[in-house]
Amino acid sequence: MVEYLRPYLVFWTLGLLAFAAEYFFPAREVKYRSVFFKDVVALGIYNVCFALVVPFTDRIPIPNYVPVGLVKISIVYKLLLFYIVEDFGLYWVHRLMHTKQFWRTHKWHHYPKYMYWLAGFRTSIPHIILFNFTFVAARPLLANVPAWVFPLIAIEHIFRNNWMHMNVAWKSSWLEWLIVTPRYHHIHHSSDSQHYSTNLASLLTVWDRLFGTYCNPERLDRELTFGLEERLHPVRLVLGI
Repeated sequence: MVEYLRPYLVFWTLGLLAFAAEYFFPAREVKYRSVFFKDVVALGIYNVCFALVVPFTDRIPIPNYVPVGLVKISIVYKLLLFYIVEDFGLYWVHRLMHTKQFWRTHKWHHYPKYMYWLAGFRTSIPHIILFNFTFVAARPLLANVPAWVFPLIAIEHIFRNNWMHMNVAWKSSWLEWLIVTPRYHHIHHSSDSQHYSTNLASLLTVWDRLFGTYCNPERLDRELTFGLEERLHPVRLVLGI
């Protein structure tokens, strides 16, 4: 029973920490009582879709592209390489989902007209497949690592998703030279169409700077608003069609 409950305990512990940060350092007013229930429903849908899809994406055959020399390096360097490769893939998959052909797969994620840590779990089935593929593609870099590394990565991914969507006033331009912060990612969720294809990075902001999708949070000329004006049937949003 404890093993079964452990992922939920980890998730909601991280969630409570996010709530605490939002309470003490709020960036904007969020009416939690009116949105929390539907976000929990969206989280439940995400969990079901994830459980159905990931066992298949995890079986995608990836050629062993890792040189023998890299297999023998320490866990620290393996993790560093894994995160660079996975994050590079996430950037381009995210950019792909903002093209005309794939935008429907990503609309649900941009649907909420508010932003806080739990609003970031709206992911359609194709969205889950595409994002999980980046993990699968980078996984060979973790050859021969201990089993505990994978739960650690899963916890980091949950924390990162909470962090980047968190409703906190975090003004740290120095940190944004390296990693994505809430205010950095919130620009990407802006209702202003000019921001849709900016700040696409998931972890390392260098990709936005290298590939021309960077928007400086310091240079916004007005308060951000969020969400899409277009209204779609919930089933279409979940299926990404």
